[in-house]
Amino acid sequence: MENTENIKALYIIVNAGFSDEAVEITRNCGARGATLINARGTGQQLKTILGIAYEPEKEIIISLVPEHIADRIITAIKENIGVNTPSQGICYTMPVDKMTLISKPRD
Repeated sequence: MENTENIKALYIIVNAGFSDEAVEITRNCGARGATLINARGTGQQLKTILGIAYEPEKEIIISLVPEHIADRIITAIKENIGVNTPSQGICYTMPVDKMTLISKPRD
């Protein structure tokens, strides 16, 4: 079992098409990697284009990072692709109680 002291699970949710920008922000802040998941949002009412209703598509970016890097990422997401931008990005963290690495991280 790896030491999980001060490790956070960082979640970023953006409108579809903005995940590359979110991942670039996380890397610039010191994160080493991320997992991307396609999703659809249900918080908003259905949107209509040309008379066709659809649920907005989302992308979720998940990364395990030290707390100090998570704080940097949250600030950068808020400033660059936050809720008042076309990406409508939100970002939050959750504590990591246990984890194991499948392979050794690159230096």
